[in-house]
Amino acid sequence: MTPSAYLIDAARRNIEGDITIGEVKDLLNGYYDSKPEKASGDRTEEADKVSARIAEILSEKSFSFSPEEYVAIHRRLFTGIYSHAGKIRDYDISKREWVLNGESVYYASADSIRATLDYDFKQERAVSYKGASKDQMIDRISKFISGIWQIHPFGEGNTRSTAVFAIKYLRTIGFHATNDLFADNSWYFRNALVRANYNDYRNGVYATTEYLNRFFRNLIFGEDNILKNRELRVELDKDKKHEPVNEPVNEPVNGVVLSLLRSDPKITRSQIAERANMSLATVKREIKKLKDQKIVERVGSDKSGYWRVMESGRKPPK
Repeated sequence: MTPSAYLIDAARRNIEGDITIGEVKDLLNGYYDSKPEKASGDRTEEADKVSARIAEILSEKSFSFSPEEYVAIHRRLFTGIYSHAGKIRDYDISKREWVLNGESVYYASADSIRATLDYDFKQERAVSYKGASKDQMIDRISKFISGIWQIHPFGEGNTRSTAVFAIKYLRTIGFHATNDLFADNSWYFRNALVRANYNDYRNGVYATTEYLNRFFRNLIFGEDNILKNRELRVELDKDKKHEPVNEPVNEPVNGVVLSLLRSDPKITRSQIAERANMSLATVKREIKKLKDQKIVERVGSDKSGYWRVMESGRKPPK
């Protein structure tokens, strides 16, 4: 999600020591309370408030390594935003993923979430990093973080809660971790978590922490591994009857936008901006190009309609 100019200015004043994190939150609450009703699909308010709350949580020294802390982080991040803030989901989910060509990771069933969380935390608590090599440490951290993410205890906000928990945990075991890399590579981080938990043996696709390891090596050891979302995209078996979703049209950015529109017809422009790490203005411009070329069309209203992508994303013949 893209923060507003208002939050950026407030954050600058906080960094310069003019106001506290608490005052930033109060300013944001007052700012949005005074605004008229926001447009459908606009998640700027959510992005601003959650960003301020992330900064507040990360500024605190308190932390307990437990599922309860994980849940508490979700509650603090999303109170007043989601009705289920701080609540374990009681329904099963699946999510169509761009990086998986519309397929979904298998998430924990609702009735096993608590037991599975307890088990993963117990396993990690028993791990000793003493004498471990960098590779061993990174591999273990990636497996633990990707494991609790795959449980997906929350209906929404799961990845952001996992990121904040990961930073707090890494700090308690002696690593210098900040939110900058997560903020700059949020979509890569999520896609890497997806690839760490997805198998399609028939097509030779296996769960791997390779991509998540690159991310954590940059975060923990200051390395400069290249983080490119397209490298994470799985390739489908040519004999598998799936509609292709990664064919670029004109400029490469159109291929990303088109893929997201095809994989999730009800996706909003703001959601595309978040997942593709683009500005909202860029997304609107690229969608206009696709509509002008008659590659996509909007069916129904902006609020309740959906996107229709033409045959394989190609312009119909004249």
